[in-house]
Amino acid sequence: MQKVPRGGLFLASWMYENGISRELQRHYKKSRWLTPIDTGVMARTGETPTLFGALASLNEQGNKHFEIGAMSALDIQGFSHYVPMGKKSVMLFSPKGERLPAWFLKRDWNVFLRHFTTGCFSPGLGVATVSREGFHLPVATPARAFLECLHLSPKYYNLTDLYHVMEMLSLLPPLEVQALLEDCKSIKVKRLFLYMAEKAGHDWLKMLDISNISLGTGKRAIVKNGAYNATYQITVPKELENVE
Repeated sequence: MQKVPRGGLFLASWMYENGISRELQRHYKKSRWLTPIDTGVMARTGETPTLFGALASLNEQGNKHFEIGAMSALDIQGFSHYVPMGKKSVMLFSPKGERLPAWFLKRDWNVFLRHFTTGCFSPGLGVATVSREGFHLPVATPARAFLECLHLSPKYYNLTDLYHVMEMLSLLPPLEVQALLEDCKSIKVKRLFLYMAEKAGHDWLKMLDISNISLGTGKRAIVKNGAYNATYQITVPKELENVE
């Protein structure tokens, strides 16, 4: 009971692995120490589980790798360009094959929850641990988070808005950026990232070894009827190209 902070959850499988039999778990529920949330998951009686607590419990007890990413990670670290109206969105990433359980998805966490599985980025690379509400949570670093935003653009994020976020990222560590760009599997994401970094005039861009970053061949139309950038062979929104 002491291993899980308030607002966390208890997975039945984890309790069993730690020597708490199914019979003893039933006793805890009957004695009102624990209250079932769904099949195989419980909370302390009288407590309301939190989103961060549930995520940390899933990762630590269920050996999962759910990471807070994209604009949600940038917001946590003070780089958000957006002022959310009403419920805010929380963007979660995980490796392919890791899905959020049904009980997690159907519970109201008072946020718009979006979960993405992708092989575009290697698990753990560019992911830091941030403490919230007594829980340790995997959160994308600003460099990885911005790459994730580009991965979700233009469907989920406006590219011109993202450029204004890039303008704030003047202190990204070049070694981490280099590693992330070499690792990233998306040609679109890498070209957009370098295009925006160059447009913003960041000093760390000069420290990258572009020759070790695979940028593919041929043109990429990110949007229709946009402006063509010959350096990175991408077509971007005219509004973005005209930003000074």
